[in-house]
Amino acid sequence: MKHFRAVLTLLAALLPGSAPAWPVQGGIDPAAIDVRDAIECRLDAPVYTAFALALNGEEKLAARRGWKPVRTANFLLAEYELPAPILVAGHYSTRRIAFTASGVLAVLDLADPTDIARAAQVQNAMAAEGLSDVEVTFRKFLGERILRDVTDPASGDRYRARTIVARSISTVATHPGKTLYGCSYRIEMLDKDGNPL
Repeated sequence: MKHFRAVLTLLAALLPGSAPAWPVQGGIDPAAIDVRDAIECRLDAPVYTAFALALNGEEKLAARRGWKPVRTANFLLAEYELPAPILVAGHYSTRRIAFTASGVLAVLDLADPTDIARAAQVQNAMAAEGLSDVEVTFRKFLGERILRDVTDPASGDRYRARTIVARSISTVATHPGKTLYGCSYRIEMLDKDGNPL
């Protein structure tokens, strides 16, 4: 959890004006953001970052919303139980969500992600070839589809940012019988020549 917060804080510090830019970006208050909008990739990366930072920052937004932290064996996830179920991807209901260092996921009671991945046009990046002679107790699914990829225009000697918003679908061994469906919001800092820092 500390690592998760440290990564988000670092992202906010690196982005010029990302946290203070709320009034400039339409006066959006992190408390007004619906987590379903974050899961469904309807936010911009800086807006999502400000929302994620507010969850356990001074605003204590997660606690104010009644989200209960869930212990998990997966140290890469900060998981919560919601006070009421939400619908995602049209008709999948869940009360569990999880945050990664770069996004948010709905934890669905769905052992096979094939149908939801097909509907979202997400391909599995994990090859299944060569497994026919082996008993497979867990079949990994890991895929994403990039929805937005925007790089700030060059501006003299200033750093700039590349933001990528992507639909994400995966399965993890720590959550058997579950599919993780959500969105990643990645911000990559570039030097004046456009090279990653």
